[in-house]
Amino acid sequence: MEKVQLSNATSSTSSPPQQPSSSSFSSLRAYGRALADTHRRLGRRAGSVTTTYEEMSRVRARSGADMARSLRWPDLVGLGLGGMVGAGVFVATGRAARLYAGPAIVLSYAIAGICALLSALCYTEFAVDMPVAGGAFSYLRVTFGEFAAFLTGANLIMEYVFSNAAVARSFTAYLGTAISVDTTAKWRITVVGLPEGFNQIDLLAVAVVVLVSICICYSTKESSVLNMVLTATHVAFILFIIVMGFWRGDARNLTHPANPAESKGGFLPYGIAGLFNGAAMVYLSYIGYDAVSTMAEEVRNPARDIPIGVSGSVALVALLYCLMATSMSMLVPYDAIDKESPFSAAFRGSDGWGWVSNMIGVGASFGILTSLLVSMLGQARYLCVIGRSSVVPAWLARVHPKTATPVNASAFLGVFTAAIALFTDLNVLLNLVSIGTLFVFYMVGNAVVYRRYVAVGSTNPWPTISFLLSFSFISITFALIWQFSPAGLAKAVLLGGCTVVAVAVLQVFNYLVPQARKPEHWGVPLMPWLPAVSIFLNVFLLGSLDGPSYVRFALFSAFTVLLYVFYGVHASYDAEENGGLVKVADGSISRPSGKDCGGGSQV
Repeated sequence: MEKVQLSNATSSTSSPPQQPSSSSFSSLRAYGRALADTHRRLGRRAGSVTTTYEEMSRVRARSGADMARSLRWPDLVGLGLGGMVGAGVFVATGRAARLYAGPAIVLSYAIAGICALLSALCYTEFAVDMPVAGGAFSYLRVTFGEFAAFLTGANLIMEYVFSNAAVARSFTAYLGTAISVDTTAKWRITVVGLPEGFNQIDLLAVAVVVLVSICICYSTKESSVLNMVLTATHVAFILFIIVMGFWRGDARNLTHPANPAESKGGFLPYGIAGLFNGAAMVYLSYIGYDAVSTMAEEVRNPARDIPIGVSGSVALVALLYCLMATSMSMLVPYDAIDKESPFSAAFRGSDGWGWVSNMIGVGASFGILTSLLVSMLGQARYLCVIGRSSVVPAWLARVHPKTATPVNASAFLGVFTAAIALFTDLNVLLNLVSIGTLFVFYMVGNAVVYRRYVAVGSTNPWPTISFLLSFSFISITFALIWQFSPAGLAKAVLLGGCTVVAVAVLQVFNYLVPQARKPEHWGVPLMPWLPAVSIFLNVFLLGSLDGPSYVRFALFSAFTVLLYVFYGVHASYDAEENGGLVKVADGSISRPSGKDCGGGSQV
């Protein structure tokens, strides 16, 4: 049972209603006064946290109508499969095997799968205890406050928008593979005068985004059914690829390169370093399970369905990826793999088997549609809950009473995604994605530890904060040594020293600091060891990304901070002053029951 300390906003419900104050945006003079008061407002709002009960009742009520609780664990498993098994595996596998891991790409996928599963467990504890649509935004808001939640949530939404635009444009290319037509040349319109990378108009990508947006606005349950049909078809194509690979492949290719004079032989031609670098690259193929947690508000029995749905989908996807990687490595020696389209190329030049390449194009097209459907479902729910917090316009939080879906957020992001997919080249978009998602996973890992060991108002938070900071510092040091230190005994000693220190810090924290709360329904096992491993692996994978990814992250983070300072904190402050943060649509607040929500703290 969680001990809840009611905030000022909560306690205000028992006091006489305040007179609404003027908006900070009612005039230039009012906005100038608000800007002059920014430092005080930041101090009041940036670190403000909500409680689980507030997120599940007062905050959720700001959307008006409730979302329909129509999903069960098979729906969540299907959404997880659809969100993860997209176009990424058809591209990332070839590059990772050719440049980093070699035939050991199957182990790289297994390592990445373990990392994804650990992060998924952290998500699951929050989603069961607090089944709301906000995902990581809500989890960080109840743990670290409004600013940390907004920073990570805004970055994640931008990741979703750019990745969905990239996926939509890739649909044009994969559809061409399926029908043996150069669709990128025939179906895209080149506009003279626009800069390269922004001069090819893709109307098919826009049409796909619009159709998916209409579908998710209409109904979540029907969207889930459509996803199940598309995912089942896509998985059937993947199983076909796996069977063909094992049938046509040769186990000798797992250890013998095509050109022994220039390429190293063996199962691990690039060594252990290449194995983990390959895991960092293919990890992006697992991104998508976090969207399942945003569906928690629409799940009938979160305590049962969410753990099965999230963890089960990650485990199934890991198995499929390992089998796909093995079949590809048996089909073609690692040094002959096509980096751009490894599976299609493996059959394209084979006598009598070129038709398999077309089948792979069909399967990838279905995968793109399912990935886009799940991602757009997730991004709309993130934005809906951010709208509930008033740091963005509150109309984005509205849930339509007839469709029981966040129509405004879905339509807004659909238009935004379609506009970017219309003219932005795939390579430009791919350079803008991934780092924000890993950062959010890292933050959620920290949040689940903090929430277990710190009870607001009754627990000293500094031992836990000190542990999280020191463990993150050790993880960053390990990642830097791994990336930049030359191979040799000194590197091995330094890495071993970091490992020993990390284990010692973990053991001391586990021994000296007791847990402040126990999850009522479901919790991450082996606390704090499993979340700590998740934190370490996410930091390690962050250290494997390239420089442009960090430039992108810095630019969007700076934009997010400016947006919060010049708009978000003032809108949130106004809502608090006017009672908007506790006001409900129909004038009443209903307490969710354990049967309906499967968990959550009771006040």
